[in-house]
Amino acid sequence: MGDENPSVDQVKTEDREKNSELEDNLKSRDTWLRLVFMVIYYVIISLASLVGCVVVALGFLWVLVTGEVNRQLKQVGQSLAGYIYEIVRYLTFNTDQKPFPFGGDWPSGTSDE
Repeated sequence: MGDENPSVDQVKTEDREKNSELEDNLKSRDTWLRLVFMVIYYVIISLASLVGCVVVALGFLWVLVTGEVNRQLKQVGQSLAGYIYEIVRYLTFNTDQKPFPFGGDWPSGTSDE
């Protein structure tokens, strides 16, 4: 077999490049600012989940009493679900677009049905 191991100088150069990249990432203002927004959106999604539970309970009670689905509650639930979806996409780095209130508009409550 041939001599496939990198030389000491190559390893040191690669380590310096990795350390420099890490240092750049740690000093990146955008990364730390995103963390601030992520914490804020985590609090917002927690509150939105609580509101979603209330909407679910009210919707169930409405159907129980009237036998019909309340259109307004259905729209609120659809809108809230869209908002939570947008936040999760931002939190999981699937998009850089910030959701409402720091970026886009509040999602509409219209369903695809």
